[in-house]
Amino acid sequence: MTRRDFSERDIHMALDGELPGEERMAYDAWLEANPEMKAKSARYIADRAAMRAAFAGVMDEPVPARLRQAVFGEVPVKAPAWRSRWWLSAAAAVMLAVGGLGGYVAGIDSIARDEGDDQLAEQAIAAHVIYAAEKRHAVEVPASDKDHLQTWLSNRVGLKLVAPDLAAEGFDLVGGRLLPAGDQGKAAMLLYEDAKGERISLYVTAESSETSKGTYAAKAGGPEAVYWLDKGYACAVVGSLPPERLSDVAKSAYGQLVAGISS
Repeated sequence: MTRRDFSERDIHMALDGELPGEERMAYDAWLEANPEMKAKSARYIADRAAMRAAFAGVMDEPVPARLRQAVFGEVPVKAPAWRSRWWLSAAAAVMLAVGGLGGYVAGIDSIARDEGDDQLAEQAIAAHVIYAAEKRHAVEVPASDKDHLQTWLSNRVGLKLVAPDLAAEGFDLVGGRLLPAGDQGKAAMLLYEDAKGERISLYVTAESSETSKGTYAAKAGGPEAVYWLDKGYACAVVGSLPPERLSDVAKSAYGQLVAGISS
């Protein structure tokens, strides 16, 4: 057999089971002779395992009708501004099955049970699943630079953003980061942690006209989001806390964000 040169593309083919069997021995020898490519292969294997762990159970669920409709173009002509084309493209590409709108009275002023739009909560939960598990790179700006964090995120998101003080609820600010959000917009994520290492996140982006509120869980036993769209803010508090405790934390965060508008 003629020996050929392998490339990074072959690494992906091997991981997907698409590399011809007769080339496997030569491929393995190539990996051993190229430490850099062997390291890439190991990293891709680890990334795949992490993704499977993060979405364990979700990929086996049936695809919700609303995602099928989005993929095949059967979506309403008018959609809220914050429903991004990016999100619909991601739904088409990945077909992540998420569904099941939870509901309990969140106790946030007018925030009550509402089976409204939940795309915001889905994006907030997705960000939480990825970054809350990070140990060294969970945030871009740490809480020790809180003033800069608030100013930077406020300027980027286009909202006056005050990082809520959740110490009374047992959570200290870890820091925050900037994320992409609807129609080339931006979102801020603030991460908090309690004494036991339990983490919650606050996801905030701009919303000009929508008014909505509710709770949402992507899957049973996974993180839940308490979300609201009001006063130009689209926010979600995400965590794996008991519902009543998550509701109390969300109420405190909401109150402080609203108070920060006029401060």
